Amino acid sequence: MSELALAAFAAETGSHLVAEPRSARYERFRHGFDATSYLARLAQQGIRFVARSDDAFPALLRLIHDPPPGLFLRGRGSPDILGRQAVAVVGARACSTYGAQVGRSLARDLAAAGLVVVSGMARGIDGEAHRGALESRGVTVGVLGCGVDRDYPAAHAALARQIADSGLIVAEYPPGVEPAPWRFPARNRIIAGLVHAVVVVEARERSGALITADLALEEGREVFAVPGEITSSLSAGTNSLLRMGAHLVTAVGDVLEVLRVEGCRPSSSPQLDPEGRRVYEALSDAPATADELVVAIGLPASELAPALTRLELAGLVVEGEGLYRVVMPGS
Repeated sequence: MSELALAAFAAETGSHLVAEPRSARYERFRHGFDATSYLARLAQQGIRFVARSDDAFPALLRLIHDPPPGLFLRGRGSPDILGRQAVAVVGARACSTYGAQVGRSLARDLAAAGLVVVSGMARGIDGEAHRGALESRGVTVGVLGCGVDRDYPAAHAALARQIADSGLIVAEYPPGVEPAPWRFPARNRIIAGLVHAVVVVEARERSGALITADLALEEGREVFAVPGEITSSLSAGTNSLLRMGAHLVTAVGDVLEVLRVEGCRPSSSPQLDPEGRRVYEALSDAPATADELVVAIGLPASELAPALTRLELAGLVVEGEGLYRVVMPGS
């Protein structure tokens, strides 16, 4: 298996390779490489390898201009998952509370509609996207910028186990490869290559999420962006994408419509008690502080506080820096 040898050689030399190098060092490595023993060691770790020439290799990823030699897979999911219609949900690591809730909500609804949710397992929006998909008992795929055996970041070890229980963790790097800054842009091309669309929730002007969006555009995939406050640096990247023609996302239905997917969509009129309804409708018009809500809807603070708590527990409203807002209007 020349592709497995190439992947193993790239890992050993710390290089990025998508084609066999014409070097004496590689020729010596290839001739001494024992694919059978290597695969056996992978199997002992619960890891599989799907070569680029294999029928199970995802067709969309094969179409990008620099597909990896293969993918290393960890998890109980079938490799067929990688061939299903998929959407990437990505964004800032240091995201806002609002951005985290939007990323989680969008991923939950996309997974409920039958789409595979792909992200990079990073802190912030990526982690929330995986969690949202899992909450709807959907399928999610985590793409690593290091060896497939690593839980990176380490704080996401429990999340990685949850993803692997029903989905897949994938990487172009075999076990033992340490994370490095240059590996993450390479990882982003795989995220973009696996999906039909990329949704950017929050992103600064220079961020990995924008790299993923640019790569997706280059490969002819759909790109969506969630609009944000013009005064927030976390919205600079997404608002820039919108100026350049990305699809606007105000509800999951915006994504489903472009992808022509029928599925479970959130109700535009959630079932709420009278107090909750008044608060939800007020916040649907504009974010507000608790004091502003007391004045706007004439609800005493003693009734407003529990109403806000119920809305937060239902995932309909989120609070950040004293400001309450609706997470994502229904489609």
